[in-house]
Amino acid sequence: MKTAYIYKVVLASLLFVFISKTTWAQQGTVTIEQDPKITTLLQLKKGLEKDNRLSSGYTIQLYYGELNKANSIIRRYRGIYGTWPASIEYETPNYKVWVGSFSDRLDADRALIEIKKAFPSAFILKPQNRG
Repeated sequence: MKTAYIYKVVLASLLFVFISKTTWAQQGTVTIEQDPKITTLLQLKKGLEKDNRLSSGYTIQLYYGELNKANSIIRRYRGIYGTWPASIEYETPNYKVWVGSFSDRLDADRALIEIKKAFPSAFILKPQNRG
């Protein structure tokens, strides 16, 4: 009985080694043909993201109103901070001062805590279209 069991184990082991060796021996070659314009498009997208033109994240609004006051607010912000980029956006008939371009809400919340020290009326928003 014991020899029959050993015979079955040896036979199963040899069969396993034979089958696995043939499956490991397979090889293949993959050729990728890529349009050269893809690289150009990726570089363009990277540039637009760097300029915050494709951002689908969050920003902080410091002010909404007339241009002179918006310019004053942005100068004051840049004098205090500088960590996050600031811009003035126009929406007829008012101007907005927006700060930062945050990919997730948590980053925006962290920045808002710091910014509210100097600008208590600041709040987070998710712009529909930047650029």
